[in-house]
Amino acid sequence: MKPAPFAYHAPPTVADAVSVLAEFGDEAKVLAGGQSLVPMLALRLARPAHLVDVNGVAELAGVRRENGHLIVGATTRHANLERDRAIGEAVPLLRLAAPHIGHSQIRSRGTLGGSLAHADAAAELPAVARALGAGFVVAGPSGERTIPADGFFQMVFTTALEPDELVTGVRFPVWGPGSGFAVEEIARRHGDFALAGAVCAVQASAGRIERVALAMFGMGSVPERLYALEKSLNGAAVDGLDLDDIGEQGVAALNPPSDVHATSHYRKKIGAVLVGRALSTAIKEAVSA
Repeated sequence: MKPAPFAYHAPPTVADAVSVLAEFGDEAKVLAGGQSLVPMLALRLARPAHLVDVNGVAELAGVRRENGHLIVGATTRHANLERDRAIGEAVPLLRLAAPHIGHSQIRSRGTLGGSLAHADAAAELPAVARALGAGFVVAGPSGERTIPADGFFQMVFTTALEPDELVTGVRFPVWGPGSGFAVEEIARRHGDFALAGAVCAVQASAGRIERVALAMFGMGSVPERLYALEKSLNGAAVDGLDLDDIGEQGVAALNPPSDVHATSHYRKKIGAVLVGRALSTAIKEAVSA
């Protein structure tokens, strides 16, 4: 099939893009990488009257360090998350998550902002943002605001973005020395959406966990932050952890969906294993750093 007719807009600035979105509201869709939107257009699952192409907006590109954070522009490609040394050194979870996103052709066009705004609960980057407590920098007619990751994802494919707002960048905290990171997932084939996955960041010192962040994807309608498990692990000795029990604790309160690919019970079982694996890998890196 071919897309339904639409008017094409290519605003040169963020202000111009916001102006177009404010004028047309729900009738407009933002085109960034297009890896999710274009197939939906072709199948006529999405029929926007206006398409707002932000690839030419220079303000949405680039990466910079600021006040203990790495600010990544919304149009940063997945391939850059995977290969850019500055990104990988500052926020290793982005580097570790990127290779799991589709295939190389997808990563060459897909964007950070597009993936996060799409809000697929089975995707890796929303879980990374949730685990690290990232902040979404958003531009709208009233100016700029920052939405915390905990409040950004509302349900599958639904975020706190207003129809006239645009994600311009994401603020990721930069963790300090003695930190380790891991991304673990299970998919039917490499590049497929994960049946379940876990991301973990650990900071350790003197044989104990000083700080830990854990989130899961594919386990609900939004990426799930495991706050209760994080609290129980803070201050724990890195040796002698019962990873099986920790994994079970992590998924205990979750109610993952059942679909043609996996049952809820199966997702819970493999999810518990993935939490243990991710924690173990992150701890090993942290104590050897």
